[in-house]
Amino acid sequence: MIGTTHSTLPELSLRANFSWTLAGNLVYAGCQWGMLVVLAKLGSPEMVGQFALGLAVTAPIMLFANLQLRGIQVTDARREYQFGDYLRLRLITTLLALLAIAGIALASGYRWETTLVIIALGIAKAIESISDIFYGLLQQHERMDRIAKSMMIKGALSLGILSAGVYATGSVMLGAAGLAAAWATILACYDIPNGILLLRRMPQPSASAHTQARTLQRWDRAALTKLVWMALPLGLVMLLISLNTNIPRYFIERYQGVRELGIFAALAYLIVAGNTVASALGQSASSRLAKYYAAGDNPAFRNLLLKLAGIGALMGAVGILAALVAGRSILTLLYRPEYAAYVDVFVLLVIDAGLGFVASFLGYGMSAARYFRIQLPLFILVTGAAVLMCIFLVPSQGLYGAAIALIISSIVQLIGSLAIIAHALRALQRHAGQ
Repeated sequence: MIGTTHSTLPELSLRANFSWTLAGNLVYAGCQWGMLVVLAKLGSPEMVGQFALGLAVTAPIMLFANLQLRGIQVTDARREYQFGDYLRLRLITTLLALLAIAGIALASGYRWETTLVIIALGIAKAIESISDIFYGLLQQHERMDRIAKSMMIKGALSLGILSAGVYATGSVMLGAAGLAAAWATILACYDIPNGILLLRRMPQPSASAHTQARTLQRWDRAALTKLVWMALPLGLVMLLISLNTNIPRYFIERYQGVRELGIFAALAYLIVAGNTVASALGQSASSRLAKYYAAGDNPAFRNLLLKLAGIGALMGAVGILAALVAGRSILTLLYRPEYAAYVDVFVLLVIDAGLGFVASFLGYGMSAARYFRIQLPLFILVTGAAVLMCIFLVPSQGLYGAAIALIISSIVQLIGSLAIIAHALRALQRHAGQ
């Protein structure tokens, strides 16, 4: 019986966690990319653009509302907050985000079908954000295998439902509604039971199961307020990161149209394999990085972060070579010949991805060192650079200009992240010398 034992679940090794996370993220990301392929093959660039616009509208709002609580939860090496604190705050902010998405969709003057796509994707993202907080609990205890299994099931179910909906009806909206239903099913049947299992098996000195349940249900207003103020800068950072990714898409939709947006989104999504590997490795290492930094182990923290950054640089180099040699063939095979006409844009997007891999790993290092607030001014600069470049480049150079804008903003992010990590290492060294 669950709840009759309090033996903690054993943590997996870093290699095992990475392997599980990589497998889960690859399957999930592959299925997500598969959904774009389905839309491109069965539909048109306009349908891809409609779906991409829905994601571009919902993602910044939902990421801001998430307040990057999972990152704070995972790096909470001293256990300053209870799981219930994270869950309650996530439920509150997710509801507010969903209301904001619905309001924006209804007030923006889009076609009715596009409005419904945005709302359906907003509901799906809201459900995903609840799963994410349970993922944080599992990641905190280095059980990435359970997260990976959830993502594999979710990805396969999502691809199947969206494909069936689009094939049967030719409607993106019904496909998006199917995503929400699939993610709700996984949350209720897999993610929540896994979280409850882990909570019940966590060691609780002198605490009965009844006491644990009461702790989970308690409403600690002071803890929630403190957590909000800690997380708010990271929420703004995630908003800026998402805006930085989506700002070129807003400009493309405004100046080039939904069709060009669909092509740009399809090209950009081919970078997902590299992002998946980087995310898997960063998530697997983040808890360990946090423990090294909290323990004052400067060499271990620095060496692990350098290894991650080196892997990111190597991934970028391999991707750029592949895009230069076989980019046109890849685009023709995976999509349609009309997408291959934009191979130059694809190469630029791969260059941007290579810079982003390294910057992403440095971002995991910043969060592991609990350097949260300083990330806000950094990403204000990054997003400002993206907006400025899009204003000058997208109206005249279209998709090519949008890709250049992303590269410039990634360079700003990389330089700023290096400076913050260097400061964190110096601070750790001074502390160790005292």
